[in-house]
Amino acid sequence: MEEEIKNPWQTLATKAIYQNPWISVREDQVINPKGGQGIYGVVSFKNKALGIIPVDAEMNTWLVGQYRYALNEYSWEIPMGGGLLEKDILESAKRELKEETGFTAAKWTKVCRLHTTNSVTDEEGFVYLAQELTAGETEFEETEDLQLRKLPLKEAVEMVMRDEITDAISVAGILKVARLLGL
Repeated sequence: MEEEIKNPWQTLATKAIYQNPWISVREDQVINPKGGQGIYGVVSFKNKALGIIPVDAEMNTWLVGQYRYALNEYSWEIPMGGGLLEKDILESAKRELKEETGFTAAKWTKVCRLHTTNSVTDEEGFVYLAQELTAGETEFEETEDLQLRKLPLKEAVEMVMRDEITDAISVAGILKVARLLGL
């Protein structure tokens, strides 16, 4: 049994700074663990992050390529998106897989729970392995200009190792799935 660890931070005041349909930003007046006063900015997400790694019987997977505005660069990553906090995360993952790849899957395995950047955000993410795939039509959202790339899962692992895949959820998910599947 884990020992409960007491929070060494004290929050004196909280002020909402900004929000949009996806995030909210707040500024907290705090006393830090050493007793000093300061501010702490926190980004809260209105969705849970989710990633899906589709893998077929031949150990192929699919990556999604898109230009990421915040990074100002092109990114290869696993199919991913957001699931409303109040919705079942697996149902959201099924929707995202269908939207971005056209696939539905008969077998789903939760691979991991993670925090993307826990020093500034409370974002919680989940990665699923999707197997026993059935092809269908994609349903891209208005903000998505995506390319799909089919490749052996082993090659996706090599892309991670060469820093060609840098998205944190993709890196964690690909490496964990590779280990789970014995690659």
